[in-house]
Amino acid sequence: MLISRRRIVATGIAGGTLALGLPARKPFAADRLPELATVLEPTDPPVAPPAITFLDKNGTPHQLAEFLGHGMVINLWATWCVPCVAELPALAKLARILAPDDIAVMPLSSDRGGLSKVQAFFDDRGISGLPILLDPKGAAGQAWGAKGIPTTLIIDRLGRERARAEGAADWAAPAAAALIRKLVA
Repeated sequence: MLISRRRIVATGIAGGTLALGLPARKPFAADRLPELATVLEPTDPPVAPPAITFLDKNGTPHQLAEFLGHGMVINLWATWCVPCVAELPALAKLARILAPDDIAVMPLSSDRGGLSKVQAFFDDRGISGLPILLDPKGAAGQAWGAKGIPTTLIIDRLGRERARAEGAADWAAPAAAALIRKLVA
């Protein structure tokens, strides 16, 4: 429905109350995440990711080079990001599925509140099976040229970016795990 100036005046909808005259938007539901294949863009040719540093929950700095030889699913997210929150349980399930294949799911939180904010978030929502990794200044996303969050990068065992997903996806679907295994091989 198009809302014109005349309709606003005629119905008494003005300025700050305009939103009341619009239909409500449906919330971002975890059970309606898009299939991974629809949002995953191949990186062709594969490229070496930038050198980034992130922190584990003990405050110890780490670099991606430490994980060379392992497959990686790196998710850039934050607790305040609605699509990020919707996909996090699916990422936790993916981590459990891929663990036997030596593929790590690594969620890098850009929350400025640090460990206490992310730990409370995980505890409140019962998120388990994922490490708490921190990137409080969002440097990883900037280095990767991410357009926003969530952004997820698939890194192969040689340390090259093979694909990325800008936006949320259903990481728990069986097809997602099969696609990631193929990309990191």
